[in-house]
Amino acid sequence: MFGFLAGITYIAYMLVDIGIKRDPEVGIMAIMGSIGVKMIFCMAFVLIYSIKAKGIGSVFLLNFFSLYLLFTAFEIYCLLRNLRHQNLK
Repeated sequence: MFGFLAGITYIAYMLVDIGIKRDPEVGIMAIMGSIGVKMIFCMAFVLIYSIKAKGIGSVFLLNFFSLYLLFTAFEIYCLLRNLRHQNLK
């Protein structure tokens, strides 16, 4: 679960970072798009995992979404920090 979220967050961060470096005007849209795509992949992961493993309960969901929110907050913080440096130029 941790590896999946780390991989998805890394891919989303790299794509947004490339998008921001190419065209800073579209940076916010790239951030929102990456968060949306990451959320869809995470929801698919939870759905597939809950179908495969019966009786996972609320503990799995609590752990998964706490990690998801942690990774999303980290991604937004790093991307906004990069945008702040571009505004100073």
